[in-house]
Amino acid sequence: MSKIALNDGVALITGAASGIGKETALALAEAGVRAIALADINEQGALEAAQESRRYAKHASYRSLAIKVDIVDEESVQTIVDTTFREFGRIDFSVNSAGMGNISGAITPNLAVDVFNKTVETNIKGTMLCVRAVAKVMADQGPLSYTSRHGTRSLGRGSIINVGSVNSHVAAPGMLSYTTSKHALIGITKSAAIDTLKSHIRVNAVCPSWVDTPMNHASLQRVPQLAQIIKAVSPLQQVATTDEVADYIVFLCSPSASYINGTSLVIDAGATLTAHVSRVT
Repeated sequence: MSKIALNDGVALITGAASGIGKETALALAEAGVRAIALADINEQGALEAAQESRRYAKHASYRSLAIKVDIVDEESVQTIVDTTFREFGRIDFSVNSAGMGNISGAITPNLAVDVFNKTVETNIKGTMLCVRAVAKVMADQGPLSYTSRHGTRSLGRGSIINVGSVNSHVAAPGMLSYTTSKHALIGITKSAAIDTLKSHIRVNAVCPSWVDTPMNHASLQRVPQLAQIIKAVSPLQQVATTDEVADYIVFLCSPSASYINGTSLVIDAGATLTAHVSRVT
């Protein structure tokens, strides 16, 4: 459960039908945003998540909206941004959670080019299109501010959070396509952060390792030995819960993160601190 209060603002979340995207929508509703647009290629799933978010909403005038999106299609991305702005008047928080996982365990000499192309298009182009379209809207709107014990603090014109992976920083066998795409996401994050400095837009990334999501469940089905790998590699011997990632995303949207920009946080319980991690006892 998120313990950070926002009390205002409008969010647009892609990949909102399940996993980290859905949990982020619930957490932001609970934190007090006044409206959320939940976008996903699974429109029915987005609708169900939008309805569920209302159960947790703290803002008295909370509204939610479900929209279908194909993040690799420029027109589709522009549509969700335009629709969100038309319905709610602004976009303060943009969470780019939509993407695809590692769909092939082939090592580099055996990698299929079509697998590489699909992964790159979804995770790199899709993220770029979303960041580009949202940043343009944010740059033209007035800043959002909050009042605290120290007075008024400005959040600038918006906060963009890209959902990367621990593979944004490290590599693993048989994951060339996925690792390449997630490394590129850090490049998008840093470049967009620099390009939008004068507009007072913050762009950051979160980079979790294994998380209890449908994507991870699919990986466990495809690679049964992954469960033992996770237990051996993770200091906590388990995957992260979706709220352990979503809570940090809420933090990046909040006044608490008003001085944080262009960063990426690895959320992995310390698994990548060294080449070998002993079990926590």
